Amino acid sequence: MIELGLLLLIIVIIFGAVLVLRSLKNFAINAVVGLLILFLANTFAGLGIGYSWLVIIICALGGVLGAVLVIALNLIGVTI
Repeated sequence: MIELGLLLLIIVIIFGAVLVLRSLKNFAINAVVGLLILFLANTFAGLGIGYSWLVIIICALGGVLGAVLVIALNLIGVTI
């Protein structure tokens, strides 16, 4: 009976680990795309957005929407 409980516990732990890794993969892809959009906007549009820690964190956590937010704030004159 203990072996069955241990087997079920291991299955639950593996299932949880797969879910966490899947969400981390999506987060990492979203962060890279957001930072890439910010870099390309700076390079080709000449926006002059500085790469402060706050800007990098917003783009990393927000992804594409974070990059658009930083670009929009820069266009209306708000410096982060």
